[in-house]
Amino acid sequence: MDNNFEQLVSALPLSSSFTFGIREITYILEKQNIDLSSSFIFESFESLVRLECWAWKVLSKDSYQWINQPNYLTLFHTLALFNKNLIFNYDNIKDGMKASLLIPDTIDQINDIFEQINRDKDDNGPFISIASVWFDNLALFVHENPEFDTSPIICHINQFIGQNYLMTEQYTFYLTQLQKPKLPQSIFTAKQLFYIKTCSFCLSAHLTAKAQHFLYTAEDILHYVGNDFVQIIEIHSHIIDMWSEQFLTCITHLIGFIAACCWWGGEKQKQINRLFHSEQIIYSYINSLIRIISYKPFYSHIKAQSSNDDTKLIDFCLFSLQTLAQNQDLIWFFRSKISVPDTLSTIAELSIHDKICLRAYIILGEILCNERLKDLKIADNLSLFFYDMLEHAWRHPSKSYKQIPIFHLLRGFLTLSKIDAIQQKTADLDKIPLFIEICDEYPITFDILWALSFNSDIQNKLRSNTAFMAKLVHLAKQCDNEQMRKMTHGILWNLESSHQDRGMSEFSEEKQFDIMISYSHKEKVLCKQIYDELTKAGYRIWIDFDQMHGNVMDAMAQAIEQSNVIIICMSEQYRRSNYCRAEAHYAFQRQLKIVPILLQKHYKPDGWLSFLIGQLLYVDFTKHEFVRAMKLLMKELQTEQMPEILMTALDSSSSTTSVFSGKEEIPLKGPLSVPLIFPKNMLDWTRKNVHDWLMENNLIQMSQLLVDCNGSSLLYLSDFIKNGETKQVLNLLQEESLRRTNEGLSLVELSYFQSLLDQQRSVMRSKVSRRSLRNTNRRKKLISSCCQII
Repeated sequence: MDNNFEQLVSALPLSSSFTFGIREITYILEKQNIDLSSSFIFESFESLVRLECWAWKVLSKDSYQWINQPNYLTLFHTLALFNKNLIFNYDNIKDGMKASLLIPDTIDQINDIFEQINRDKDDNGPFISIASVWFDNLALFVHENPEFDTSPIICHINQFIGQNYLMTEQYTFYLTQLQKPKLPQSIFTAKQLFYIKTCSFCLSAHLTAKAQHFLYTAEDILHYVGNDFVQIIEIHSHIIDMWSEQFLTCITHLIGFIAACCWWGGEKQKQINRLFHSEQIIYSYINSLIRIISYKPFYSHIKAQSSNDDTKLIDFCLFSLQTLAQNQDLIWFFRSKISVPDTLSTIAELSIHDKICLRAYIILGEILCNERLKDLKIADNLSLFFYDMLEHAWRHPSKSYKQIPIFHLLRGFLTLSKIDAIQQKTADLDKIPLFIEICDEYPITFDILWALSFNSDIQNKLRSNTAFMAKLVHLAKQCDNEQMRKMTHGILWNLESSHQDRGMSEFSEEKQFDIMISYSHKEKVLCKQIYDELTKAGYRIWIDFDQMHGNVMDAMAQAIEQSNVIIICMSEQYRRSNYCRAEAHYAFQRQLKIVPILLQKHYKPDGWLSFLIGQLLYVDFTKHEFVRAMKLLMKELQTEQMPEILMTALDSSSSTTSVFSGKEEIPLKGPLSVPLIFPKNMLDWTRKNVHDWLMENNLIQMSQLLVDCNGSSLLYLSDFIKNGETKQVLNLLQEESLRRTNEGLSLVELSYFQSLLDQQRSVMRSKVSRRSLRNTNRRKKLISSCCQII
């Protein structure tokens, strides 16, 4: 049959008056579309190249010569299906071979095809339909293999489409048609689908592949078509069950195209601001996309390995949501949508399309706080999925997995690496050697390792790799790239290689600064205002306005050591910053008074930042006028006491933390500055007193379990434990612990809790007595000093 196929292709006529071999070739291709045999392609490759060249030549000639001949139409549709299968169903065939079959030879052929489309007066002409399918396949190929986007032919196709179809009145006319709630089937002509589906898809694939030189900017495009697009989505997302097959095609590729524009080139926020003129519009758009991905009839299609419009629709919607979720000012809105995490988890579990799963998991990583991620119990699936893809991509010669480049995987994981649950799973799966292996070729890996190195188990794994430690030390000293040096200094700092000998005894009580302001540079403008007001009030302030150079970790440490108070400027960006986390952590170790302020609207401290500030009250600059907020901040700065913060909060995997004094490791326990003072009578204890007392004694689980208890409740519980039926008491406490903490009750902690309660009255009395004695001695020394002066 192979020889027969070669003979048939060699005899293909360029004149449509001859149809010899057309049916036979069609039959062979139809069989191949069923068998999907790679051997056929390898054995008949040269003949297939000639066939594809012949097809492009025929398409570029005047179609009136063959357009009404059924044999030709059938062959073109069959060959188009063969090309689509070639893109998706032949993983063992190299992409270069596919490109040589799919991409036409000359620009002139493309121009002739476009000219015929423009001349065709029949909006439902069969030639437009065939040309659309062929351009769709080119877009599919670029979408799956973005490295071929630089082909001169591909670039020319998209430049032509942008200038002659997209930025035209005809394109906006078709968009206006789609804004009507009830769409007559008659509007979906072959030419309309060419404009809205084919042209949009070609451009979205081109722009997503990072087109370097395009006639228009993303802002130009969004300004021209954005308003119409937003109206279409808002109207039709409420009536998904009424969508026709043609409208599904249109909406799918419009969403993909607009998502590509928002993602492509320059600062994404500019594109988003161009598309959405107000907060209400962007919230409405997010709601529309959520309604679409929540429509369960689509889910049956994402289970199948095929490129249907339903699958592409989910993919493009997730692409859009991913871009928006990476805008940290919108995270609160995503978190307010209670059903979204479950929807995304379901899609990730059902879909066999890796891109869809990856997008769903990246969005979850962006929008979920650490506690919610644990509640959903998806950290395991997410980690296993990511590492499977990463390892396959790293071992593959193309450094990609199913057309997903390894760099995109690493960039997607960068946010996930800052989540405590993911860090611990990374340690449990022993994936640090993989990152160490990758880091030389992909520097972004050092940023990931910096984030992961806040986990104590990962710290031990990194320290044990002497070769990697030597590499870090070398890079920290010799690397010319300042960003690389910053990351390596950060990792070394977390591993305590660069500050373990900075003992507490080294520092005098004389400080050069009253206050250090720790902030993310995204909030620089507001922090400058705060700095100016505090300086006017007479405070000596340390703040990094110029983004320090050199060993930034050492400079940061010196600033903290020379300050009395640290103001932590809380925001999502601050929580995600490795540098800010290290800065806050060290300030905590050095027992600086911590004064948190909130600078981002709607942000609620989560993850390590939530643990760090503990029960501290913070000044909310987003709810008060600036003058009022500054007064509250000044008042907070003037208070002397600092409530206790449990040191273990800074560590995502360990229940103990320590600081270093010389070479001796000293556990931190109890108050960080002045001791906590409790009312003498436990009946007078507030809920905060109870919480502080439990945390002071490392009763972490009990502090979560008894979050609503005051002193009298505590004593009542103690009597209940002592006098109640043991099994019943334990069962009730166990149920309450599972409900509140999602963990079983620790009997050891319960026993310790009960023994401390028994001791507490005498302990409190002794504390008061000792404190009184110390105050008396201080007064005596002060009087003696005054007498000497006199």
